[in-house]
Amino acid sequence: MVRQDPGPAEVVPARGRWRLASREMDIERFGPIREDIVAGGMRLGILRPPSAEDLIDEEEYARDERLPYWAELWPSARVLAGALAGAPLAGLRVLELGCGLGLPSVVALARGARTLATDWYAEALAFAERNALAATGRHLDTLLVDWRDPPAALLRRAPFDLVVAADVLYEARNAEALAALLPRVVAPDGEAWIADPRRPDAARLWEALAAQGWQSEVEEVRLSGRVDEAGPVVRLHRLSPPPRALSPPSQDGRPESDRLSRARDPR
Repeated sequence: MVRQDPGPAEVVPARGRWRLASREMDIERFGPIREDIVAGGMRLGILRPPSAEDLIDEEEYARDERLPYWAELWPSARVLAGALAGAPLAGLRVLELGCGLGLPSVVALARGARTLATDWYAEALAFAERNALAATGRHLDTLLVDWRDPPAALLRRAPFDLVVAADVLYEARNAEALAALLPRVVAPDGEAWIADPRRPDAARLWEALAAQGWQSEVEEVRLSGRVDEAGPVVRLHRLSPPPRALSPPSQDGRPESDRLSRARDPR
């Protein structure tokens, strides 16, 4: 694993079991530890495995270079969660890609969004569900997704008002897969918010979307807490599909595009 291990965290007992993908997954075997996270005005206790390194599966890596990055709380997830905590998301359809432990999804769910968290590790989805239940008392919808071959269950639920992801562009293949997937899951008047710590391969996605006519706004967030090897700055990219005709009004009488603009600037 290339990225640094998170700092000290409080060890807490794991007791629960829950349903995932029509089978029981017991997380007690991971010996979860809890990190206390502040996102906006929200304070959350997020469970994670104590060591991502210990979860590396050599056979999985040999097959498709898969590594358990899901098992850590990355700085970009904290930045994205902070942005979502300040947004009026009630009623919006939100999709998280590569959710890992689910911090941004938990915040979106707490803010009233209809949230779907996805990852290509079933274990990640189990932790995300548990963290959402502990934080909100509500069930978090989850789905196992490979971006290179998105399942019909995901595409049937698309499009989404807001698609979010944090630190997912650490490999060139991820940028290529997202460049193909985002136009299929972001609503015409929706947006994608991607928090990225300036990974070298991220430029592939920005360039591919710009070539398709997507528009972008970038906000730099300087971290005051733990950082990884990418440094103390995370860039929050807010991406909009090519302009189209205004969509019909929603139930609140505003166009869908206006509802999402209020998520970015609630004034």
